[in-house]
Amino acid sequence: MGLRDYTVYDFIRRNAALYPDRESLVFGETRLTNREYREKCDRLAAGLLASGFAPGDRLAVVAQNCDEFVILYGAAARMGAIVVPVNWRFTSAEVAYVLGDCSPAGVFAGPEDRQRVLDLQPETGVKNLYAMGGRTVPDGFVPFEALYAESPDVQAPDPDAHSGFVIIYTAAVEGRPRGAVLSQHNIFAINLAMMAGEGLNADTCHICILPLFHIAGLARLTATMHAGGKNVVLARFDAEQALRLIEAEKGTTFHNFAPILKRMTDKYHELGGGMDLSGLRRVGGLDHPENLERFREIAPSVEFASGFGQTEAMAVTWAPRHERPGSAGKPTVISNVALFDDDENPVPAGGEGEICVRGPAVFLGYWGRDDDTARTFRNNWHHTGDTGRFDEDGYLWYVRRKAEKELIKPGGENVYPAEVEAVIRGHPAIAEASVIGVPDRQWGEAIKAVCVPAPGKTVEAAELIEYVAARIARYKKPRFVEFANALPKTAKGEIDREQVKKDHGGGY
Repeated sequence: MGLRDYTVYDFIRRNAALYPDRESLVFGETRLTNREYREKCDRLAAGLLASGFAPGDRLAVVAQNCDEFVILYGAAARMGAIVVPVNWRFTSAEVAYVLGDCSPAGVFAGPEDRQRVLDLQPETGVKNLYAMGGRTVPDGFVPFEALYAESPDVQAPDPDAHSGFVIIYTAAVEGRPRGAVLSQHNIFAINLAMMAGEGLNADTCHICILPLFHIAGLARLTATMHAGGKNVVLARFDAEQALRLIEAEKGTTFHNFAPILKRMTDKYHELGGGMDLSGLRRVGGLDHPENLERFREIAPSVEFASGFGQTEAMAVTWAPRHERPGSAGKPTVISNVALFDDDENPVPAGGEGEICVRGPAVFLGYWGRDDDTARTFRNNWHHTGDTGRFDEDGYLWYVRRKAEKELIKPGGENVYPAEVEAVIRGHPAIAEASVIGVPDRQWGEAIKAVCVPAPGKTVEAAELIEYVAARIARYKKPRFVEFANALPKTAKGEIDREQVKKDHGGGY
């Protein structure tokens, strides 16, 4: 550990010293104080080391949220391992690809995912399988509890804060997801930005409703922990449970992706209201203005925040929504943000350019993809692949995704059209396809496929949708399918996606 390092484990250690008896983590019936949480992290780190795991080893997790998931993050921070949280909504083929790409020393699987992890073992070659999240432990798995050492003494130095801590696999730009490597220092910087911008402190209670494989869920959890606050974790989002936990635990913050607010508001009224949500202070994330206002009626003290960020560079811009509705806020206290044109020339205020970032939150690079990393970091800036413009007051306005990194975000998930198009083109009844995002009040954005049938072939929209869902994660399937006689082409003979959007991109 360097003289000027400060790690995730350092604030776990600090909380245990300064607030030993305050609650740190709540999951179901489990309630851990800061002292207890640190002790479990230490015992797990010691047990992992004694079992043969070493600093730098990847620990893959295919599981829904649970207390052991959070403890594993803390143990990895102590011993220098790298957590790879895998999106449990992936298909088995996608899970196999991620495990093959990161070569984990062990896989931790939740009850819903143990069988498929076991079934994939011959393909992935991972020998060490661990059962996380309780329930019966099947043959082939070691119980999570068995990894705890008797003593919390960890026989290893604290890790380098700039070494890898987590690998989060992002959406598939070229058909395969890429692993974004973040360090403990990256997490430390993201925490500081969130603490400064949102006033997180030891009284903060975060209701963790987002999955811990997502940077937004992980960042709000670690920022709350860093501030000395309490994290109340749900296995997965459930509107009624979230509402009742906000009231019972006096929740002050959570992060939202559509359609979370709508479902919570609808459930509140369905249950007859009466729950006290007055302690809720901050909700981050994007949603339709109508959903924000409806939710404010049941949580009158809440303030909504808007921002721009991504796994590779979280906390780029941020501001309370009321300051400049529709904008993505101003650069955070840790982010240097600039706009560049396609020739890497700076773009002045009012002009559109690619959003580029420098700062301590910028990730280390893509796992095993040096060329992609170099391309992303060209000109000594992190290139986000998104375009925007600054107004005269320094607020960033998001414009669009760059053509080569076209992205659709249904319900907060990232989906690249090229991946979906490749699957659709594999159907024998389809000659051409263009996948676009369309406005959607429930999900924020929905996936629409515009397809040209092969000569003499037909297929029903529902059949095509299920064809896609059977081959990649179901959240990537089109919600809408439209058939056309032809698709517009550019002068180079390529499908003109922008014209497809103009012709077929109406809202639903």
